[in-house]
Amino acid sequence: MFEFITPLFCLLIVAGTFAGIVFGAIPGLTATMAVAVCLPLTYPLGLENGLALLLGLYVGGISGGLVPAILLGIPGTPSSITTTFDGFPMATAGEGEKALRIGIVSSLVGGLVSLAILFLFAPTLADFAIEFSYVEKFLIIFFALTVMAALSKDLLLGIFSGMLGIFISLIGQYDINNGGNGHIRLVPDGWDYYLDTGFSLLPVLIGLFGLTAILEQAEIGVPKGHSREDLKVGSESTFSFGIFRNQIGNLMRSSCIGTFVGILPGVGGSAASLLAYSNAKSFSRHPETFGKGEPAGIVASEAGNNGLTGGALVPLLSLGIPGDSTTAILIGAFTLQGIQVGPLFIGNNPDTWSAMIVAMLIANIAMFLLMYLAIRHLALVVTVPKHILFPVILMMCVVGAYTINYGIIFDVWTLLIFGLFGWLAVKLRLEVAPFIIGFILGPSAEIYFVKSLESFGDVSIFFTKSWIACVLWLLIIASLAGSLYFSRRAKSETAGE
Repeated sequence: MFEFITPLFCLLIVAGTFAGIVFGAIPGLTATMAVAVCLPLTYPLGLENGLALLLGLYVGGISGGLVPAILLGIPGTPSSITTTFDGFPMATAGEGEKALRIGIVSSLVGGLVSLAILFLFAPTLADFAIEFSYVEKFLIIFFALTVMAALSKDLLLGIFSGMLGIFISLIGQYDINNGGNGHIRLVPDGWDYYLDTGFSLLPVLIGLFGLTAILEQAEIGVPKGHSREDLKVGSESTFSFGIFRNQIGNLMRSSCIGTFVGILPGVGGSAASLLAYSNAKSFSRHPETFGKGEPAGIVASEAGNNGLTGGALVPLLSLGIPGDSTTAILIGAFTLQGIQVGPLFIGNNPDTWSAMIVAMLIANIAMFLLMYLAIRHLALVVTVPKHILFPVILMMCVVGAYTINYGIIFDVWTLLIFGLFGWLAVKLRLEVAPFIIGFILGPSAEIYFVKSLESFGDVSIFFTKSWIACVLWLLIIASLAGSLYFSRRAKSETAGE
């Protein structure tokens, strides 16, 4: 049953986790970037071994962000922003090592709780989703896009970003098997040879999450790096697991919050940690201590953002909808191996499902051991000069994009196009997460919409097909209405100030 557990499988998980920790610990690099850059390496490894590497990168990347957040007050990843609130004050007070160990243990608990929920919930949801018709499948995608838009900084820009992703995904031939007429759509004259099947997914992902990050950091200016003297790793106060005696409720609550946020498509780790942190502060008997070096703040932040890892895989494996930008890249790994994720995935691929669960378990344990036992040495990662690191990453992006489809130079141009697009999108306040989810789900949404009309012949079927369709419409309306309410409330509060 567990034939996939080989020395190579375990080695890839540990290596991926270590590399992810390094990426997460260097400000400007993220778990998403680590997975995107290393995605081409998975093709010759096979599906199980490839996923072992990528899941290790995912877990390690999310966890590694706590190192600079605590020692330097600079979040290594977006999900570790709230870790700086209490971690850095503890470090400046000579309790850096204690804060790091609190964060590491909390990360382990958050990861294991989310993994348990993934193991129990994803198969049940997949079995339920198997009964969905084309109508329900289309509405599920529509709901996912509205959730992402609703949770964007600006509702209209979030909707526009998602629709732009769908629009670009429709470039290429309109396949007859999908209800089309075989014509090439949205392609300029003379570009048919390059874009007859549209933009390749994997170079798009590498460009948006690899090259864009390098361009953003280059624009800011590449610092020389931090010295050892900048690292506030003190040993004046000792760490004890007894710290968690009064934090069990906080740990479990924050882990579940992070998992729930991960299940919502495209929300991201920063929302998970912020929600968990604010919740812990609300439940605390001494909320005034938060932001001044309160260990409960680190517990909530790290348990919350690591709870995201298992939660984001729930919609991916049961519905075929990525939970966040990193799991969107995991679709590329499945695509490389010719496997489609969705309601039938777990039932049709039990070995791969088991491999993912085992890989996540080993990755969380490896993350804990690597960081807890060698934290003083790992802290030195933040001193790596970026002017050495970034050219290596850029080379990996280009080589990966070129070789991923057996040496097509247009894929390198795709990498450049979408790398520049991602860089400009930030300046135009567009949301990258809704865009990439729209790009991935756009073709499926079109197929389900067309097939629904072919099967039932009337647009009203989207409103009357079943009670599930009615529930999905209520959720869609609720997500948009809630977003409008909170947006207007925020504006009124700002105007009142």
